[in-house]
Formats: sequence, C-alpha cells, structure tokens
Amino acid sequence: MSRTLPPLNSLKAFEAAAECASFTLAAQRLCVTQSAVSRQVKLLEEQLGVPLFQRGSGHLRLTDAGRRLQPVLRQSFDRIAWTVRGLQEPDAVPHLRLNAPPTFANRWLIPRLGRLKSLHPDLELSLTTRADDDLVGDENLDAAIRFGTGEWSDAEMVHLMQESHIAVCAPKLRGSMRRDALDLNHQVLLHVLWGEDRFHTWDHWLSAAGIEGVKTSGGIAFDLLELAIHAAVNAVGVTIADRHMVARELDRGELVSWLDVEVTGHRSYWLATRPHQVESANLKLFRQWLAQEIEDPPTGL
Repeated sequence: MSRTLPPLNSLKAFEAAAECASFTLAAQRLCVTQSAVSRQVKLLEEQLGVPLFQRGSGHLRLTDAGRRLQPVLRQSFDRIAWTVRGLQEPDAVPHLRLNAPPTFANRWLIPRLGRLKSLHPDLELSLTTRADDDLVGDENLDAAIRFGTGEWSDAEMVHLMQESHIAVCAPKLRGSMRRDALDLNHQVLLHVLWGEDRFHTWDHWLSAAGIEGVKTSGGIAFDLLELAIHAAVNAVGVTIADRHMVARELDRGELVSWLDVEVTGHRSYWLATRPHQVESANLKLFRQWLAQEIEDPPTGL
C-alpha cells in the first residue's frame, strides 16, 4: 500500500509543539532552535492546507484540525518507541510497574502479593494508585488495571472480573430484624461518587431486589469505595459493594448482607497494556498469575 506522508521532522515538530503548547518549549525538547520548530510546523500546515494552531501573543492553541492530528501522532510515536525498545531489550525491564485503582489494590491485590512473591520470588513489583494512569505517556509504567466498561481507545484490554453488587452493613445494624422490617428508609445509605455524580448502584440493586419507595438522594457519598466500606463496617449505614471487595469482612463477620440479593454490575476490572506492546517476561508472568487467581481464588482473603 502506497503511503503519502508529510516529512517526519514536520510531524515531530508539530507533535512536540502541541504537547508543550509552545514552540520554545518544543524546541528545547527536540534540541533544535525555536525558529526550526516554527518553520517545520508552517511547512506541515502548507502541505495539509489547514492551520493547526491559532497563534496568539505568548501562547499556542490547537485548531480543530490540530486536535484531530495530535492524538494520532502521539500514539503512533509512542508505539514506535515501545516496539523498538521491545525489539532491542525484550526482557530488560528490571521489574514490573503497575497502576491500579486504590480500592482494588488495597482489598484484592495486596492480600495476594505474598502468594505472588512465594511463587515468583525474583519478581520485583512497583504499584501506584493514580486516578489517571497515563499508560501511553508514562514510559515507566508497564501495565494498568482499570475499572470501567473497557472502552478505552488508548490501550488493549483484557477482561479480569465483573462487579457483583450486594448491600452490606455492620451486624448490629442488621440485627435480628425480619425481612418485612428491613426498611432502608430508616438507614443511612452510603454512596460512591463518580466525578461530580454518584454511581447508580443503589438504584440498580433496589430494582433487582424488587424494592420500591426507597429515597436514594440522601445519605453520605465518598470518592472511594474503600471509604464507603469502612463506614459500613463502623455501622454508619448500608452500602452497595462489589462482593470481591468485601470478601474478608463477610468471612470475618464484620459485614453482613442486608438481603440475599446479588446483582451483576455494569463495570468490570481490566488489565490494560499499550497497543502492540511487546510483552516482557515479567508482564506475561503477572498476567498469567492474575488469571489463575481469578479463576481459582484462594480462601481466607
């Protein structure tokens, strides 16, 4: 297939200027002069026949055409860099660097890390819990575990496990009440935030349970499921939680189900890697271990 592409130097200059929002900073990144970057971008705009920047006093703003081109170039250059690195040093990654959601890391992954080290004592692991993993842009990150629907265009996704929601509370809140006395309007409902909004897990669970007339607009909302679970353990109220995340508290009797109702959630946990990333030996080992832990989970965790 014949490819007609602009000069590589022009594409690199534009991508750097778009990332830095400055010809001067882009020039420093590329180790060339500011005028060279400006000239290359101008040549690219002339070849494409569209402006890529709105030039103002002291700043650059991308046009619609620039916003379309920037992510394509960024991902393409990143893929080239990672592919070349993988060809040159397929097993040279000294240890595995992983980012994961904080509740998943604390409640599911960390209790299993002793088993991982027992099976693979030479594996070194660095774990972060940033909200935005920046998998494509962060060269120090090898993989990420993400929570959502799997619709991320910047990564290749492997499904790990689906949420399974139950309503839980401290035993003293549940007590010996009969089912017909379990009126949630007399309890504090604990919610988890999704940005400025709340996850609609209470509405989803109540619908599955066939319960009507419960006011879900009040209660207390937290930005982490971890905090909602901690509040439930401390008898603050009742929360909806993924069964995988509260397995220890259920086994220890620190939490009990409000009702025997379990509903599949709308989101899952996924292992994310860069598109066309050459899989290192450590990443392959970790991916296989994750699959085994999910397929045959140990007891007591």
